[in-house]
Amino acid sequence: MSHIRGRFQKPAEKIVADYTQSISFDKRLYRHDIQGSTAHARMLAKQGIIPAADAELIIKGLEEIRGEIEQGRFEFKPELEDIHMAIEARLIEKTGEAGRKLHTARSRNDQVALDIRLYTKDEIVNTLERLTALQGSILTVAEANKAVVMPGYTHMQIAQPVLFPHHMLAYFEMLSRDEDRFRACYNMTDVMPLGSGALAGLPYPIDREFLAQELGFKAITKNSIDAVSDRDFMLEYEAAAAICMMHLSRLAEELVIWTSAEFDFIDLDEGYTTGSSIMPQKKNPDVAELGRGKTGRVYGNLMGLLTTMKGLPLAYDRDLQEDKENFFDTVDTLQSSLEVFAGMMGTMKLKSQNMRRAVERGYILATDLADYLVRKGESFRNAHEAVGKLVSYAAGAGKSLKQLDIKEYQQFSARFSQDVYEISVESSLAARDVPGGTSPSRVNAALKEARQRLSK
Repeated sequence: MSHIRGRFQKPAEKIVADYTQSISFDKRLYRHDIQGSTAHARMLAKQGIIPAADAELIIKGLEEIRGEIEQGRFEFKPELEDIHMAIEARLIEKTGEAGRKLHTARSRNDQVALDIRLYTKDEIVNTLERLTALQGSILTVAEANKAVVMPGYTHMQIAQPVLFPHHMLAYFEMLSRDEDRFRACYNMTDVMPLGSGALAGLPYPIDREFLAQELGFKAITKNSIDAVSDRDFMLEYEAAAAICMMHLSRLAEELVIWTSAEFDFIDLDEGYTTGSSIMPQKKNPDVAELGRGKTGRVYGNLMGLLTTMKGLPLAYDRDLQEDKENFFDTVDTLQSSLEVFAGMMGTMKLKSQNMRRAVERGYILATDLADYLVRKGESFRNAHEAVGKLVSYAAGAGKSLKQLDIKEYQQFSARFSQDVYEISVESSLAARDVPGGTSPSRVNAALKEARQRLSK
C-alpha cells in the first residue's frame, strides 16, 4: 500500500514509489474501478451509511472522471501508485468531503479483487467472440473446399487419404473445447468479492446481494479471506489461454509446412506474409510463425502467476500486484492471435491439385488393401503382414500399387483378385462412413452440424 497520511510521517522514497507503482499498467482497469465504485456508492446510500446527496455527488464525479480518462484529459500520477488511488484522489479534488466517504466499508483489497473479476469477465466475452470468428473462418474455408482430398499424416508420414474439410474440422473441435474452458472460467469468475474488506468482513450494515445485482454477478463470495486472496479465476483464464494458443500453434505449424515448396498445398494472402531483406523470391509465413512463437510467451505468463501464488500465506500479500501485468499480456496476445488467424484463414487459398498429387504418393491405400483381405476372410494381423510385404516389394521394384499385376499381388495372398483394382482414394474415403469419419456424407453432415453450433 502507498504511504497514506496518518501512520507515516514521511513519504516513500522516489525509488520505492517507482518500484511499487502499478498505475502504468493497471490504468486499463479504470472502467471497472468506476463501475465498482458507483455500485458501492449506491449501496452505501441505500443502507444509510452515507447521505444520499453525497452518493449522488460521488456518482456524478465518477462519471466525469470516466469522461476525462476517455478523452485523454486525466493525469495519471505515478506517486498515486495505482488506478484505484488515482481515481479516488481526483474524486476528492472534485467533490471534497463527499469523495472521502466513498472508501467507507471497503478495502483496497476487495476493491482490487472486484475490479480484476469485472475485467476478466469482460475479456472472456471478448475472447469468446474472437474464438467464434476464427471458427467461422475455418468453417468457411472447409465448406468452400468440400471435395478436396489431401493426405492425412501420422509421424509426419503419409498415412491415409482424408477430405480437407475433415482436417479443418479437427481445429474447429479444438476451438470448441477452448470455448468450453472459457465459459467454465466465466462461471468461476462470476462471483462478487466486494464487501469482504481487507480480509475479515466489515462492521457496517452492507448489502452484498444488492452489490452483486448492480454489478451483474450471479453470486457473492462465501469467505472474506479467500475472496481477497483468490486468483484461481485468473489462473483458469491463463490455463485456457495456454491451451488455446497451443491449438493455434499446431495450426500455424501446418500452415508453415503447407506453404513450403516441398508441400505447396496452400497460398497465404500477401497481407499475412512478408518478404526477405535479401532474397527477393521469398514469401514468408511470418504471421503463422509469430503465432507459434507467442505461444511460449503465454505459457510463461501462466507459470509466472502459478509461481507468484504458490507460496503466499493468507490473506492479501503485495505479491498479488504481480498478477496483472502478465495477465494483461496474455489477454492481449491471445485475442490478437485469434483475430489475425481468423483473417489469415479467411484469405487462404488451396492448391487442391498439389494436394491430390501428394495423395497418390507413399502407398497411401495400403490400409485399404489390408481391410480388403479382411473382408475376404483373412485375419487382420495376417492381412497387415501380407500387405507390408507387398509394399516392401513394390517399393523395391519402383512401382506404385496400381502398377502391380494380379500375379504380383497373389504372391503375397491368394485372396487377392481382380476387384483389388477397384480400391481407390474415393473408395477409401467412402468406406470411412462412421460417426466422426472422413467419408463425404459424414463430413457434409459434420459441416452442417458445426454451422448450426456456430450460429448458436
